[in-house]
Amino acid sequence: QEQLVESGGGLAQPGGSLRLSCAASGFSFSNYAMSWARQAPGKGLEWVSGILSDGSNTLSRDSVKGRFTISRDNAKKTLYLQMNNLKPEDTALYYCAKGLYATGSKGQGTQVTVSS
Repeated sequence: QEQLVESGGGLAQPGGSLRLSCAASGFSFSNYAMSWARQAPGKGLEWVSGILSDGSNTLSRDSVKGRFTISRDNAKKTLYLQMNNLKPEDTALYYCAKGLYATGSKGQGTQVTVSS
C-alpha cells in the first residue's frame, strides 16, 4: 500500500525557516519524480516544487525560487523541502505528491503557518 507521510510543519515567524520531510513507502520511490504542493485556506491546490527521480533536476514556482529547496534521499525514501525566508503568504497545508507536478497520490499534509 502506497503511503506518503509528511512532517516538519509548524509555526514560523516571517523570515524564519522550516524543513519539511516526506517518508514514502509501498512503492519504488527512486523510480518516481516527486513534488510538493500546498493549499492555503479557501484556495485551490498549488504546485510548489518538483524533483526528478534521480534528483538531477528541480523545478519551482516563481514565488518560492531562491527561498525553497526541494531535495531527496532515495536510500532513505524521503523527500524534503527546505523553506527559508518564509512569508505570511506561504501559510498553507503542504502535501508531498508523486509526479513532477503533484499529479499523483498525495499524503495527508503538514500545516505551515507563518505569522508574527
